[in-house]
Amino acid sequence: MTPPRHGAGAGQDDPHDPRSYEAPGAFEAAVHGLSDPLNDPLPEPDPVPPPQQAPYDPQGPQRAAQEWYDPEGYQRDWYGPQDPVQPSSAGPYPPADPVQPSSAGSYPPADDVQPSSVGPYPPASDAAEPATEVLGRIDAEDPVVPAPRPDPEEADAADAADGALAAAAPLAPPTGGRAERRRAAKGRGRRRPAPRPGPENAAPAKPMTRMEARRAAKAAKDSPAVVISRGIGELFITLGVLMLLFVTYQLWWTNVRADQIAGRETHKIQDDWAKGTPKQEAFEPGQGFAIIHIPKLDVVTPIAEGTSKEKVLDRGMVGHYSEKPLRTAMPSDKQGNFALAGHRNTHGEPFRYINRLKPGDPIVVETREAYYTYEMTSVLPQTSPSNVSVIGPVPKQSGFTGPGRYITLTTCTPEFTSTYRLIVWGKMVDERPRSKGKPDVLVD
Repeated sequence: MTPPRHGAGAGQDDPHDPRSYEAPGAFEAAVHGLSDPLNDPLPEPDPVPPPQQAPYDPQGPQRAAQEWYDPEGYQRDWYGPQDPVQPSSAGPYPPADPVQPSSAGSYPPADDVQPSSVGPYPPASDAAEPATEVLGRIDAEDPVVPAPRPDPEEADAADAADGALAAAAPLAPPTGGRAERRRAAKGRGRRRPAPRPGPENAAPAKPMTRMEARRAAKAAKDSPAVVISRGIGELFITLGVLMLLFVTYQLWWTNVRADQIAGRETHKIQDDWAKGTPKQEAFEPGQGFAIIHIPKLDVVTPIAEGTSKEKVLDRGMVGHYSEKPLRTAMPSDKQGNFALAGHRNTHGEPFRYINRLKPGDPIVVETREAYYTYEMTSVLPQTSPSNVSVIGPVPKQSGFTGPGRYITLTTCTPEFTSTYRLIVWGKMVDERPRSKGKPDVLVD
């Protein structure tokens, strides 16, 4: 290994010699020479005086690292500038005698530098260390006590005063570290909103006199016209709700109830036939005795004696004209017109779509003894309710010319009214005992 050079020019021209960077003040001069606008946008400081010559210190890098690791800088940035602390004579490094610059270079002659036992460079005992100014040094053992929070009302008043002063006077350029300048830039132009007046901040209301209280109470009362109009409006609303409920009842609930009653009556009739109850020659008003099938309309409804609205028609059944002078024949009679009546709308509406029947469509009447099959022949779309000739033994306007075994279906028309009557006629084409089973039109 080549020993270190000793001489007047040692460390000046060799860039690998650490002594060329360890001279006191060399690093500060290099930093100020950079003129970095990001780190220090303020005006340039005064020129740095030429560094003094000092011997090489092997502990210089560690000491420089300790000096430039500045925890006080963070404390200063976040808590503001602190009072400077003067270095003590009992510090970790004793002051060194100043070294006069040599005419041969920035380092003393090599003869004055004695080799050290720990390395090829001279010891640091004879080197002079420049004093380092420490700003706001805080001992790590001392606890950091945060500043107390100000009162909200005092803070609002202070913010308002600061805002007024800031609006009146121009802003001064921020001083201090970079974090302090950032906080100043962020807080510029920001104002805390003034507290909104609330119930707790409102002034107490002035008590009213007795006359003023009477006037206020009278003004708060509604006038008779307002009360009347309000009552009329409530009455109309009530009537509207009642009408809506009535329409719902007529168009929906009556059908539900009528279908339930008619279904139970159908099962009752079939059970009586299955039990073999004795045959009756006459039936009581409202008593079911037969079942009508209209396959095209998917209608299966019991037939009861009489055309009473409450006992028969409103219960979802089809009524047989059996009362004088409108008494008509029974299906088992050898001649005559078996006339029936049923609702077209509401209460089960069994005859709602009989206007869709076409000539030849089957209509089957099931009794205890047999199945009677009729074929539809003609229809009368509209006639007066008083026209009783349509249910006679030989009904007029039906196209029949002589006595026979006929069936007549009557219902109201137009829909949802009872102004006129719709008439459908048919002629018997088959009589089949129950012992032979159902006719083909019911099996298919």
